[in-house]
This record gives sequence, structure tokens and C-alpha cells, in this order.
Amino acid sequence: MRLRDLLDESVVKVGLECLDKEECFEEMIDILVRAGRVSDRRGALEAVRQREGQGTTGIGQGVAIPHGKHASIPTLTAAVGLSTKGIEFDAIDGVPVRAVFLLLARTDDPGPHVRALAEIARLVQTPGFYRKLAEARSPKDVLDLLDAEE
Repeated sequence: MRLRDLLDESVVKVGLECLDKEECFEEMIDILVRAGRVSDRRGALEAVRQREGQGTTGIGQGVAIPHGKHASIPTLTAAVGLSTKGIEFDAIDGVPVRAVFLLLARTDDPGPHVRALAEIARLVQTPGFYRKLAEARSPKDVLDLLDAEE
């Protein structure tokens, strides 16, 4: 599973405006709605909020992976957002989040969803990846980094 295969410039935002995780969910879902990848904004938001209610997806070291499953999602979809200000996310280490990887999946096909989560976890543990990601100045920079690391 290559995360890069799920992304193009329309679903990558450098310069997220949100300051807390609820605003983050809305901003990230809106990116997918504008890109034509999500048709049921309310359902997608509810799926992400429901998953977050089970425990924070702020995995630490400035990274969050909010995700959810909803019947309106036809295939695994993703968005990436970077924040220069930091997002209050109730992360496990208390550090504000600067890199957000949002995943939405079908309710009846968990395999791709699980593989994408594993790939993101692998990437963020790769030495130097987070630093390079934080230095990205455009969606193209983010996509080029993913191409190089995957």
C-alpha cells in the first residue's frame, strides 16, 4: 500500500487554518468534499468524530491520523494537511499537531484502511521524515517527499 497513490495536489493542504481538532476535522473533510472525494460531508464528519470518541488519533510527535468508516465512502480516500501554528489535538504526548493524515474508508472493507494506517505509522517513524514534511512549502513538496520515502 502506497499512501502516495491515494493523494494528489487537490487533497494536500499546506497551511491549515484550524486551531483545534474539531476545526481540523471540518477543514480536512472540506478538502475532500471540494476534491469530489466525499459526497456526504455530515456522514464523514460523524464517522471521524465517532472514531475520535474512542481515543485520540493524535499519535504524538506532532502527528495525527484521524480516520473513520462510513457507508457513503466508495473507496479508501485520504487527505494530508500541515499546520505551521500547531493544532490542539489532545495528542497522547500533549504536543500540538502539525501534520494531519485523514483517512476515510468503506465500512465493509477494512483491509486497505488498516494497510494505509500502517504505512503512515511507518513513514512517521522513518528518521528525518517529519522534519522534511514540516519543511514542505507546497502540496507538490509533500507529494514529492512521499514519492521519495515510499
